[in-house]
Amino acid sequence: MKNFYEKYKHAIPLIIYALIYCLWFAFLERTVTHPQTVIHVWIDDFIPFCEPFVIPYFLWFAYVSVAVLYCFFKNKREYCRTCVFLFTGMTVFLVISTLWPNGHHLRPQIMPRENIFTQMISHLYRADTPTNLWPSIHVYNSIGAHLAIIHNPKLAKNKAVYIGSFILCLSIILSTVFIKQHSVFDVLTAFVMAAVMYVIVYQADIVSVFQTYRSNAKQRIRHI
Repeated sequence: MKNFYEKYKHAIPLIIYALIYCLWFAFLERTVTHPQTVIHVWIDDFIPFCEPFVIPYFLWFAYVSVAVLYCFFKNKREYCRTCVFLFTGMTVFLVISTLWPNGHHLRPQIMPRENIFTQMISHLYRADTPTNLWPSIHVYNSIGAHLAIIHNPKLAKNKAVYIGSFILCLSIILSTVFIKQHSVFDVLTAFVMAAVMYVIVYQADIVSVFQTYRSNAKQRIRHI
């Protein structure tokens, strides 16, 4: 048991944060029914409703999960960087949604067509209210998953994985506006937040800095 704990103890922050996030988000979904801020930009009106994009929208759940789990089992350093990137953005999203309840009126009142894709979107609309949207976590976490993949030394060398991840990431981002789940404003602000976090997590490498500081602190304590 001790060996198992030492090998997989880095799962604890992920489990704790997932619980906190789900409870917080569920609270927001239950309480934010009439958002004070309606998000809309002019370009939203020119983007057509395109129901097949519901497929990459749902693939987001598997995409992010697989990226995180692969790093968890194969590369602890990249796993830590991925978690810092994702958790920070998701927390910013929760704080914004709490302080500035927001939503949109972009969804079609009546589906323009009847097919399997519009049926899937109808189910999605019933399960997910058009509130708590800014910035788009679908967009932000897709960028985070792609960064986790391309910064993994082994995966980055695999062109099929590299290109496939990029295509899926781009498809998910486009899906958020084509199925009217998000405004372009949500997408753009998610890119801005991802750019800031990329500098902090990958260029400044804050995780390595913290790990070095912690290691030095432990050595100083042993010498006392």
